[in-house]
Amino acid sequence: MLLTAEILVFAMNGFLRVATALDIGLSTKCVMIPKEMGMCHKIGYSEMRLPNLMGHTSMAEVIQKSSTWQHLVNTDCHPHVGTFLCSLFAPICLDTFIQPCRSMCASVRASCAPVLLCQGQPWPASLDCDRFPGDEDTCLAPLSKDYKHLHKVLPKPTCQTCPAVEEFFTHKRVLEVFCDSNFAVKVKLSKKRTAFEDQEYNIECQVEFITQGSLLPYETQSMIQQWLLINEKCIERMSPTHRPMVYLLVGNIEEGIILVKQVYRWQRKDSQLTLATQKWRQHKCL
Repeated sequence: MLLTAEILVFAMNGFLRVATALDIGLSTKCVMIPKEMGMCHKIGYSEMRLPNLMGHTSMAEVIQKSSTWQHLVNTDCHPHVGTFLCSLFAPICLDTFIQPCRSMCASVRASCAPVLLCQGQPWPASLDCDRFPGDEDTCLAPLSKDYKHLHKVLPKPTCQTCPAVEEFFTHKRVLEVFCDSNFAVKVKLSKKRTAFEDQEYNIECQVEFITQGSLLPYETQSMIQQWLLINEKCIERMSPTHRPMVYLLVGNIEEGIILVKQVYRWQRKDSQLTLATQKWRQHKCL
């Protein structure tokens, strides 16, 4: 059993601690994680058990069911959301099934259930945390609290009412808004065409300015991408067709939360936003 635990820890790149394991008998088989399961491609192993811990018996069913969770994983609502879901949909191929601990489920649910609710979906009964073992039993446990102190804590996107998209404005008014804001990010959105007709998006970000402490441009880009994925209704409104659309998102960071307060449509021939972003570098706020 110690060997099994060591193998699992190695497979999960050292991110999880492990208790004992659950005997699965001889009714399952090892198969390669299919390319269609993108959310399970960077979890530290390449083979999974089938049937899985969700009771799916065919690879077609696994792919179809797991695809509905890809969007949640993309929001990065919790550091272990991908590990948690993949331990169920694509359990690592060992002599035993390793389930997630109840504490891991509860931690992921606390962070990700609000994201699902923002998209009009409750936390599913199939992922009821009471179905999983306690930390003293058979399970994958979340990282220790000490791990969090090794990483920079970034502001979090949250579910919010979608700001109205403004299409008519002057550069002077935009500069006034900039003066009351912590960030402005230019965003290019386009819909992806997917095999299961799910709504997925290409999101490209360019930071125009950020005035919040030690935040770096790439961190701001990542946070805005997460905000768009969490506030899916906003991105749907901003991307009505497959044609790429460009916007400027402006907002504040308050008590560790990202709030987008203005959305400007950046049209190709529009000179006001371009003028505002150019003048901002020398602009003095009153």
